[in-house]
Parts: sequence; C-alpha cells; structure tokens
Amino acid sequence: MESVSGQGDGGTWPTGLDEAIRATATDIATTLRGAPDTGAPVPGSQWTVGEAAAHLAQANELMAHLADGKTRSYGDGTPHGLAEANQLALAAFAERRAEPLAAMIVEQAEAFLRPAARPSSPGELVTPMGPMSLDVLGSYLLTHMLGHGYDLARALGRPHMLNRSRVELTLPFLITAMPRVVDTTATAGLTARFTIRLRGGARFGATFADGAVTVTPHPPSRPDCTILTEPVAFLLMALGRLGPWGAAARGHVLAWGRKPWLAPRFPTLFTAP
Repeated sequence: MESVSGQGDGGTWPTGLDEAIRATATDIATTLRGAPDTGAPVPGSQWTVGEAAAHLAQANELMAHLADGKTRSYGDGTPHGLAEANQLALAAFAERRAEPLAAMIVEQAEAFLRPAARPSSPGELVTPMGPMSLDVLGSYLLTHMLGHGYDLARALGRPHMLNRSRVELTLPFLITAMPRVVDTTATAGLTARFTIRLRGGARFGATFADGAVTVTPHPPSRPDCTILTEPVAFLLMALGRLGPWGAAARGHVLAWGRKPWLAPRFPTLFTAP
C-alpha cells in the first residue's frame, strides 16, 4: 500500500486515506437520506437504522476529538466494554432522524481530517482500542464507517460502499487491533503461522505461539497456512458480518500450505469489536 511521508510523530498517512474517509462518509449520508423509515431494523443487530446512524455520528465526533488531541474516555478497550459504552452513549443522544445524522456523519469526518492536514500532527493518541498514531486512527475511522455503512445499506436495500481500495486502507488498524481482540479461549494451545493475502493486493502475517499472537505487516517465513481472500469478504469476516464457511462457499476464500484446514478457523480466533 502506498504511503506519503509522515507528518510530525504521526507516522505515515496512507495515500488515498483522506479521500476514502470523505467518500465513505458521503456514501453513508446518501444511503441514509433515502431512508423511508429510520425505525427499520438492521439485519443481525439489535439496533434500528436510526440507532446505527446515531452511533456512527457519535463515533465520528469522538474520533475527530481524539485526532485533535482531546482526551475522551470510552469503554475499556474490550469488545464488551465498547458495546456497553455504545449503549450508554446512544441513550444520552436522542437524534434519530436521517437528515441531521447524515449531515453530522459527513461534518465529523471532515473535522477528523483537519488535524491530518496540519504540518505537524500529534504523536500517539489515546483511543478506545488503545494508543494509536493519527494514521492508524484514520484507518480505524474508515473501518468503523465501512462496517456500519454496510449494515445500513443492507437494512435499506442499497448498494454497500466497500471496495478493494477502501478495504486495503483498513489494514493498518486491523493489524494493530487484532492482538487486542484475540479470543484467548479459541487460541489456547495454538501454534501456527498464517499469511493473509487480499486478492489483487495487500498481505500480512499472524503468528500464534501457544495461543499468543503477533500480527505483522509482512507475512512470516514458511507459513503453515496461506489464505487468499476477496477483499470485501475479508473485511466482512473481520467485522463479524460474514462467516468463513459462507465466504468459502461463494469462492471468496482459498487456502493452501502445510495446514490448509486452519483457514476456516482463523476468523474465529478473534472477537469483532
């Protein structure tokens, strides 16, 4: 994945990330503005369209504040803690109308991008998923919008906004977050090396040693299992929107190596935040 030079201590700002954040927010807003009823249920969720949109608006505002160097506490960094914080935040925020929420999602995405354009960006930022540089936080914002944007598109019968280039830009966050959401029960005793390849582009590695995981931007030498995944299916599996067997049945996943049977197990080793 191409990157531009880092700004200050903020790491590198991936080429295309600002455009992806801006376009994804706009796509979500367009999807929302066509909603006949924000009280409709979101498939696979306990939320309505209005609640999911309100959560997105709040989350974009939270991340804009974090990018600006403001301190905001939000859960304890675990999937359970984040879910609890989400419910508390929603209960305190009454807006459920499509137009105001669509506008807020776009406005706060733009607010997030302003610190990234400064000559000197902040160093490590404290986020709900642990410390991150600004570029990784931008990847987090994009990942979060794509996941919930996909949910809203499904609920409203509209095209989703995931594509290969946007999915590749989620990798800095996913690589950072995966060790923090590993399911220690599922990984107990596991020793294996995985290479994950996105069809047509990026790749990364995950190495388990007796259950502990290290995730790196580069694949390990002599992996036990190489998994080739269609990019959109990869992100949907990573976010818990698609199961590994469903992806395999659609031809979206191929695996090879000394232990190819480990491929369907890989997504189950993590708890989606």
